[in-house]
Amino acid sequence: MNAYQIPLGDLTELDRIALDKLAGRQDDMLARTISWSKINTGSWNADGLNAFAPMLAKAFAETDAVVELIPTALIEKVDAKGEMQGFQSGPMFRAVARPDAPNQIVMTGHYDTVFPKGTFTEVTDLGEGRWNGPGLTDMKGGICVMLEALKAFEAGPLKDQVGYTVVLSPDEETGNHASNDMIMAAAREAHIGLTFEPCMEDGSFSGARKGSAVWDIIFQGRSAHAGREPEKGRSALMAAADFALRIEALTDQREGTTFNIGSIDGGDAVNVVPALCVVRIGARAPDGASADWAQAQVDAALSEVLKRDGISAHTHGGFYRPPKPRNAAQNRLFDDVAKTAKALGLTLQFKDTGGVCEGNNVFAAGTPNIDTLGVRGGRIHSAEEFLIAESLSERAGLATLILHRIAEGRIDVKAIKSLMKT
Repeated sequence: MNAYQIPLGDLTELDRIALDKLAGRQDDMLARTISWSKINTGSWNADGLNAFAPMLAKAFAETDAVVELIPTALIEKVDAKGEMQGFQSGPMFRAVARPDAPNQIVMTGHYDTVFPKGTFTEVTDLGEGRWNGPGLTDMKGGICVMLEALKAFEAGPLKDQVGYTVVLSPDEETGNHASNDMIMAAAREAHIGLTFEPCMEDGSFSGARKGSAVWDIIFQGRSAHAGREPEKGRSALMAAADFALRIEALTDQREGTTFNIGSIDGGDAVNVVPALCVVRIGARAPDGASADWAQAQVDAALSEVLKRDGISAHTHGGFYRPPKPRNAAQNRLFDDVAKTAKALGLTLQFKDTGGVCEGNNVFAAGTPNIDTLGVRGGRIHSAEEFLIAESLSERAGLATLILHRIAEGRIDVKAIKSLMKT
């Protein structure tokens, strides 16, 4: 029991009032999510990102927060020719309310999608409460859930007990390279984090998450006529292929650590020895020691390949999201959220995953967090992405109950964060 002498899973009258309001908002939530989905915000579509960000600002003006759109620094990107390009993404969205309240949370998410401009633009009613569309689930539906939960919470008498910072990024799908610093800064000031990525397709929440790395490796050799004097050439493409095979052989040499050759850009006409090739590699690692091992193996493989005569290389990147393992703080938060969900008749399971998200960044800042509070759906990152519409009000209800329990002290966020030190 707690100071209120109420079992954690029970609904209060305040809970019921908020849940009733959210149920009445279901159609509006779906309409807003669909309208947002129709605006392309692919990670490299600067025009779309810049057009959408003010819509977020207008929507969150319905809360008590002070809203800002903050320009981001250029994102470095290696092109197919091995040249560094600077990309200006959309602005960071930040909304801050009650920074002096006794309980502080950071709420994170992203408004970019994986779909380039001109691709996958239609929203389709699939029937039986399912909708297909770009970003409906990952994660414009999650942003809508966050917004409605805040509005429902702030309509009640407990709001002075909880302050929050909402940070929404324009570049999560490409690694949060422009937004990481702001996410980390907000997370350091919070007791816990709530991230509104979609849950897994079976309804499970994420438990531990692996860390993620991306490397762009630019191999350079020497061009030559492949028929007249091939011996004068030094094939960057062959060096890249040798390197790629060495990397693929590393998967699962250390338990849970995987590698993937995402792309190889290089070559020219078949009568030219290729002098340039760019290899893009991804890796996932379950813990810090495994991440260090993965980096060392990439370095060692590259060192061997560079023994080839006339071959040089330049490496860009590395582990950009550290692992998010289970610990005492995470387990305590998982348990409290699962108990809260039971009040809605939901049984939550927390499954470890190789996927990464901004929850990794929040954890790296020293703040425990739940990072799959968004909608139910599936087939994200594909043209078959779908949303289960009823989960909009359902997940908004769960997030509102979490806020109520934090405000009441039934979820002790200060005690949870203190466990990060154990």
